[in-house]
Amino acid sequence: MMEREIPVTNVTGTGYSAGMPKASGAGRWYLILIGMFLAMAGLLFTGLMWRSYGRAREMEHWPQVDCVIFRSEAEERVVDTGSPPEYRFNVLYGYRWQGKDIQSGRWGWRGSPWLSDRDAVEQLVKQYPQGSLSSCRVDPKSPDMAVLKLDSKAAGYSIWFPALFVLGGAGIVVGAFRKRGKSAACPMP
Repeated sequence: MMEREIPVTNVTGTGYSAGMPKASGAGRWYLILIGMFLAMAGLLFTGLMWRSYGRAREMEHWPQVDCVIFRSEAEERVVDTGSPPEYRFNVLYGYRWQGKDIQSGRWGWRGSPWLSDRDAVEQLVKQYPQGSLSSCRVDPKSPDMAVLKLDSKAAGYSIWFPALFVLGGAGIVVGAFRKRGKSAACPMP
């Protein structure tokens, strides 16, 4: 097979970009906006995860008090006809805080989630049977707030992921502002 020569025009020793038009400012602004969006989204989720982790750490230091389970049952709901039923752990317990009797219906910080798994809810009903004694954590700043289950600190162990978006977005913005240096001479094959 015969090699053919490729005609090269507009190459003056400054690389492939010599014959190409200069980049417009619109491309640079596009990169800046994309980078800022990624960084801000990363900051938002990093902040939310940090707050969740901080709340879970704070809950560990809430005083633990004895409580009596007044109600413990599986609550059922059907959101739409034809959809499967959902179940929730419906609990009510009472505790004494600084000489005052208080009641709470919270299993965890966010209450009791609706689940499609009835067995998981029934397991909680068995774990906290009506009339039994248990222990709950009371927020000393707001004694009406008590929980049977502490929040997970998993958000703190996963915070690195949204932080990558902050770094990546900042890198895109910095890269968009950097001036392009002259390309090294690179002859065409």
